[in-house]
Amino acid sequence: MKADVYSIEGKKISEMELPEVFSEQVRPDLIARAVLHEASKEFQPKGVHKLAGMQTPAEYQGRKENYRSIKNHGISRLPREKLPKGRFGKVRMIPFAVGGRRAHPPNPGKILVEEMNRKEYAKALRSAIAATADAKSVAARGHRMGGVAVPFVVEGKFEALGKTKDVEAALGKMGLADDLARSRNGKKARSGVRVLRRGGSKVPRSVLIVVSAGKPLEKAARNIPGVDVCTVKGLEARKLAPGAKPGRLTVWCEPVLKELGAAQVM
Repeated sequence: MKADVYSIEGKKISEMELPEVFSEQVRPDLIARAVLHEASKEFQPKGVHKLAGMQTPAEYQGRKENYRSIKNHGISRLPREKLPKGRFGKVRMIPFAVGGRRAHPPNPGKILVEEMNRKEYAKALRSAIAATADAKSVAARGHRMGGVAVPFVVEGKFEALGKTKDVEAALGKMGLADDLARSRNGKKARSGVRVLRRGGSKVPRSVLIVVSAGKPLEKAARNIPGVDVCTVKGLEARKLAPGAKPGRLTVWCEPVLKELGAAQVM
């Protein structure tokens, strides 16, 4: 499988052979599992105090012969607070009582991580990479390619750009300006109280740029709305298929493809 290599001016300059990973079968089911596997690792365990709602003198006496027995008093037989001279107080402890315990509280020991076999995850990652070369999958995600052929490969000079405005201008010359505008103009506030918190808005995902480690482009491009930057070692299913939908519009720098072909995980 071959792909055209473009300059930072958006002109075709050469052609190169793609790594074998781009010929992998696209498996949306495996990609969705891999995305859930990665996201579940960030879930934070939570729980309640073991004695929450139970720290009360309330008690239920079932036998009518016992002192403080609740039977035959014309009231519900539930654990009640103890008052002087054998009298009864409010119902406590049970879930539907005021200040009572929770019926099914969250368990801090619950297993939240969706486990996935190592080889299965590697296959899902290869599948997500191959989906970036499928024009139908990319178009189905809503990307505005503007006639750009996928996979989109850029010469190594692109990695040397150190300013955000230069990166954005270069992407515009490559024909990706419409997709960047779609992401910038598609910013929406989240519903409810979340709008007051960090991350109170959501931005549509645009281009993913894969660069070599330690290059200026890695910091220069990350401030563009909707654009993500990562290295080969930082490739994840969530970045290649946000929302478990494969086919993200990806810009591959030419030196990265050689590193991708030699990567053992692939």
